[in-house]
Amino acid sequence: MDIEYSRPEEIKAFQEELLKKHLEYLAGHSTYYKRMFSSYGIDISKIRTIEDLVKIPFTEKKDLQLYNDDFLCCPKADIVDYVTTSGTLGDPVTFGCTEKDLQRLAYNEKKSFACAGVKHGDIVQLMTTIDKRFMAGLAYFLGIRELGASIIRVGNGIPELQWDTIKRLKPDTIMCVPSFILRLIQYAEAHGIDYRNSSVRRIIGIGEGLRDQDFNLNLLGRKIKEKWDVQLFATYSSTEMGATFSECEYGMGGHVHPELIIVEIIGEDDLPVPDGEPGEIVVTTLGVEGMPLLRFRTGDIAAKRVEQCKCGRWSYRLTPLVGRKNNMIKLKGTTLYPPAINDVLDNAEYVENYVVEVSLSDAGTDFVTVKAGLKFQPDFDAVKDLKDRFRSRIRVAPEVVILPAEEIAKINFPAKSRKPVKFIDLR
Repeated sequence: MDIEYSRPEEIKAFQEELLKKHLEYLAGHSTYYKRMFSSYGIDISKIRTIEDLVKIPFTEKKDLQLYNDDFLCCPKADIVDYVTTSGTLGDPVTFGCTEKDLQRLAYNEKKSFACAGVKHGDIVQLMTTIDKRFMAGLAYFLGIRELGASIIRVGNGIPELQWDTIKRLKPDTIMCVPSFILRLIQYAEAHGIDYRNSSVRRIIGIGEGLRDQDFNLNLLGRKIKEKWDVQLFATYSSTEMGATFSECEYGMGGHVHPELIIVEIIGEDDLPVPDGEPGEIVVTTLGVEGMPLLRFRTGDIAAKRVEQCKCGRWSYRLTPLVGRKNNMIKLKGTTLYPPAINDVLDNAEYVENYVVEVSLSDAGTDFVTVKAGLKFQPDFDAVKDLKDRFRSRIRVAPEVVILPAEEIAKINFPAKSRKPVKFIDLR
């Protein structure tokens, strides 16, 4: 029986057994964690429960960057794939994956795609890169292959190529960054493509949210759904976790795979918050051989939901992300995260694209500038209208600057970026 359908107390006991093995592996193989255990006088035999994890210091992205090689738990000759993720100090962080780690990735994505309803015989068009040292693209490929579904590796961008592939090979599922769907729709409408009657019945989104904290579709999700009546699934993942939280058909949060990861949600005091309250996501990876992590701070803000899902799974779920802890904005006394600003802009029918920049004012407070490109010039003052919309939705209004959409597009899609850039923090 899949552990996700077991009772919460069984899942917890199961994870605690895996945690003991995880700690023993780190103590025997990780230079970084052996040093940590020694420096802090940590006796891993006394870490018996998930609640005991609070006795162990956090691991942060800067630690991965400063002591990257010390996290490696196997000979370099055993690494079969290198991936990178962005770092807080400027340079990317490298992760080495063993053959066992790639098998774990395949297992993870097999379960995640199955959670979203993908099955043997389905055809999935991947609109994500599989090169450029990108873990996710490779993980999706491995998982779909493990599941027994068919894969079309088109890569990201180029709406013309995407639609030509859909016409020729008739995938029922596409996987991409959700905002790219709007570009696909726009291209289809401009070129007379009957996208509503295409073979596509399911869209799995990565990198951007599709729902709000109440699990209703957010503005981006609604704009897609109003245009294209397909099933929408959101996912949450990161290179460091080596795991994906995927929604099931009921769209009530991303399901954890208990055999792969332990999740804590911590508050401003660095202690766990009650279930259902938002806080920072902290993860402990299970079953990773090359570079396993212990209490890694993701910087992402979400809440844990523990009631049984309508799909029957008891494994806890994560709500859609509230935002990134480091991206919190204090604008004129109001605490905000970029998604709240994005929602306002996504709902303005005349806005083509945008980027949100945060800098420090002369007084040392947060100063927010929204740079927006327009689809068309409305017969009213767009700047005033956007400021009114901001005040209505989030009570405060940032500065708004209208620029050519082409100029904004260059900011959104820089040559080396794997994801659209919609937020720039200059603080």
